[in-house]
Amino acid sequence: MAKEKETLTGAEILVRCLQAENVDFMFGYPGGAVLHIYDALFKQDKVRHILVRHEQAAVHAADGYARATGRPGVVLVTSGPGATNAVTGIATAYMDSIPLVVITGQVPTSLIGNDAFQEVDAVGITRPCVKHNFLVNDVKDLAITIKKAFYIANSGRPGPVVIDVPKDVTANMVEFDYPETIDMRSYKPVVNGHPGQIRKAVDLILAAKRPMIYTGGGVVLGNASEALTGFVHLLQYPITQTLMGLGSFPATDPLFLGMLGMHGTYEANMAMHECDLLIAVGARFDDRVTGDLKKFCPHAKIIHIDVDPASISKNVRVDLPIVGAVEPVLRDLISVIRETGKQPEKEAVNSWWDQINKWRDKDCLNYNRHSEFIKPQYVIEKLWEITHGDAYVTSDVGQHQMFAAQFYKFTKPRRWINSGGLGTMGFGLPAAMGVKLAYPDEQVVCITGEASIQMCIQELSTCKQFDLPLKIINLNNRFMGMVRQWQEMFYDRRYSHTYMDAIPDFVKLAESYGHIGMRIEKPDEVEGALKEMLAMKDRLVFMDFIIDREENVYPMVAAGKGQHEMVLASDREQV
Repeated sequence: MAKEKETLTGAEILVRCLQAENVDFMFGYPGGAVLHIYDALFKQDKVRHILVRHEQAAVHAADGYARATGRPGVVLVTSGPGATNAVTGIATAYMDSIPLVVITGQVPTSLIGNDAFQEVDAVGITRPCVKHNFLVNDVKDLAITIKKAFYIANSGRPGPVVIDVPKDVTANMVEFDYPETIDMRSYKPVVNGHPGQIRKAVDLILAAKRPMIYTGGGVVLGNASEALTGFVHLLQYPITQTLMGLGSFPATDPLFLGMLGMHGTYEANMAMHECDLLIAVGARFDDRVTGDLKKFCPHAKIIHIDVDPASISKNVRVDLPIVGAVEPVLRDLISVIRETGKQPEKEAVNSWWDQINKWRDKDCLNYNRHSEFIKPQYVIEKLWEITHGDAYVTSDVGQHQMFAAQFYKFTKPRRWINSGGLGTMGFGLPAAMGVKLAYPDEQVVCITGEASIQMCIQELSTCKQFDLPLKIINLNNRFMGMVRQWQEMFYDRRYSHTYMDAIPDFVKLAESYGHIGMRIEKPDEVEGALKEMLAMKDRLVFMDFIIDREENVYPMVAAGKGQHEMVLASDREQV
């Protein structure tokens, strides 16, 4: 006998759908248009709501949760300013292909288009920065729309999906029916690569004399770290990774050349420039990676593996595309390579490694370890040593982000949580909240700067309310560091509006929120302070490191230059 269907309000249906999707956390902020939904949340205990202090932080927290777990982050905000405050977080997730389901409240359907109180066109505003969005005009469409949203967000190339729900839709009633599966005729992501293309790729791979493997965030998102590691070890080819790809191949492995791009290592960028075959896996040839496109990989044939066909030849023309999810494609490549019984050209590849090791001898990440000032690189190095490289690390955007990418040796995927494509200051703290909620027993560290942290610093209140003992490392140089670096190098040291001349006392500020604050001013205090911080497992600790004011991030590829035209710390006068 068929089970009788329940008749529920739209708000109750929405919550039931979230429960069916096994959503454990929802990040949000209430308002008039979503009060029916908040009332439905109040009546259940399966979906835990995390009250943030700003809607931007709600989306960043859901984003951090999604990056760390691989599951869609879920957000609930009200109409009007609630929706517009969320846009920065939505765009951040979109640029980095992070799966989110963002539910925005809307004025009643009868008032849409009337400039009603707290009305904005959320669908129109978010259309350029979402994978897809919906406006639900009828409660009968609500459940199927939510099912579609979760499927779209987490399949193919992931991304944020917005569902705009008018208030009357959440009040109206209908029989509840949530489908177990969904089939969308117009949306069929490709999973497996074309066998013919894979065999052509293997021929190129085994014939290469100066090969290079270049991987991005798609390897992390596609849970392909194990397959990638097997692929690289089988071939013994050099590998580099983008900012978003770090951790999907162990940074401690001798085959890893470090990050590439604007602040990549000398050896990684030079190997990219001189290679004769580039194997691009889950990467999108971002401008911070390629430098001047006219000078990018001038000697190389390019194989590009990506789940998104729109990314193929979008920025750089490739010779052999393989459309498919990176994990099965890499597995197929490994199988075909083994089937052939052939080996790479050993003598040529050994000669290539000899050249790479000469570039490595430059020691391009070297810095002054005997300074009287705290060097930011030293703080990150010590953090890596003390945490044994096993922490979840979030960051904001700027010099501290680059130092973290260069000096914290990530060996596991989903441990490095940062805003890459959009470069969103204020991301680090709320993202760390999302990670800590997902993994309460893990060490979660936010690396930030005194400019970035103030963008969402109100979330220290959320951390207090929900007992989130994060560890915050503030690399405080009393400047907007990366902007200052550019002004030093390209604007004759005209530091226009980059000096932070009204910086708060971060120790007192942290304490005012009920947390522990520490100020560290001397290099010999760094290691002991970090150990003390990590020992306080049940408290949020805000560490204010007063670092060298004018330390710059090197290597650096200036705008308009090629990958091989780097400036190193040792030859900065060339700029």
